[in-house]
Amino acid sequence: MSEQQVSASMPTDKPDADESARVEKAASERRRAGFMSGAAGRNIGLVLALVLLCVLGFATAGERFASVSNLMTILSLGSVTGVLAIGMTFVITTGGIDLSVGSVLGLSSVWATTLATQSYGWVVMVICALAVGLGAGFLNGLIIAYGRVVAFIATLAMLVAARGLAELIAQKRTQIVNVQEFNDIFRGNLLGVPKIVWIFAIVAVLGWFLFNRTTFGRRTVAVGGNPEAARLAGIKVKRHLMYVYALSGLTAGIAGVMILARTSAGSSTNGLLLELDVIAAVVVGGTLLAGGRGSIVGTVLGVLIFTTLTNVFIINNVDSSVQQIAKGAIIVGAVLLQQRIARRSTR
Repeated sequence: MSEQQVSASMPTDKPDADESARVEKAASERRRAGFMSGAAGRNIGLVLALVLLCVLGFATAGERFASVSNLMTILSLGSVTGVLAIGMTFVITTGGIDLSVGSVLGLSSVWATTLATQSYGWVVMVICALAVGLGAGFLNGLIIAYGRVVAFIATLAMLVAARGLAELIAQKRTQIVNVQEFNDIFRGNLLGVPKIVWIFAIVAVLGWFLFNRTTFGRRTVAVGGNPEAARLAGIKVKRHLMYVYALSGLTAGIAGVMILARTSAGSSTNGLLLELDVIAAVVVGGTLLAGGRGSIVGTVLGVLIFTTLTNVFIINNVDSSVQQIAKGAIIVGAVLLQQRIARRSTR
């Protein structure tokens, strides 16, 4: 047998090496796609978006944007939206929606500033605001979970009813906070930071702990991912949904206290259309509208992104119509990105 025939008949390792390289490359791509579709990858993307917005703000407005006072303004403006968004994250993770948070905020601020309520002092004012929010959220959850009304319809009805009740109570007037102790406690700064920002930070930390470190958070994700599977696993789905909407209402009550601290006025127009900004921030933060996945950290970053964007627009005197168009484009882009990531993760 010739030397060429012998070499041809011998096995070669090259095909195996090529196949191994292809397998390794595919595995590397899957790991990279998995990282980007995971919480860490999404949050890194949000941080980069926020950094780019800050660079844009500094490039177009200079020291007006980069000043400490402007930073505190951004945080103050985002605080109320942020507290509402924490509660909304739980709701959307279950696959639901709460359109009533802005109206419930307005109702709680009006109820807390009636003459009868204020006559009992700041403690009763705060308790009333929280009770109104909690009660409205509990009613939403009761109608949705046990009345089997679609969340969109039930919370839309609460949006209209709460706003109308607020108008009746306030007689379409603005009610001023006359309790000095309330202003002393909730207004002003603490360690150079507005007190409402501290409230937002506390709510965000508690929300993160509840979502990521408790059975309640795991059940919320399970209910949103597959309600029937959650039921078969022993989760009382209806009761849990009622609790989730009650939590959203409670955050609306907290936000009502915060709006009083910021404006010193209870009005039926407080929180008007604020639910749209809240939902947008939650979606941009990576919480799936279809349910089953949520992120408190992502929600906080989403709130900061929208608030910073609005601040950059205002500083540069951008027309309000252009602002709305830009925000709408961001929301659509976020939803499309969610769908693309979801398709990748199912491959």
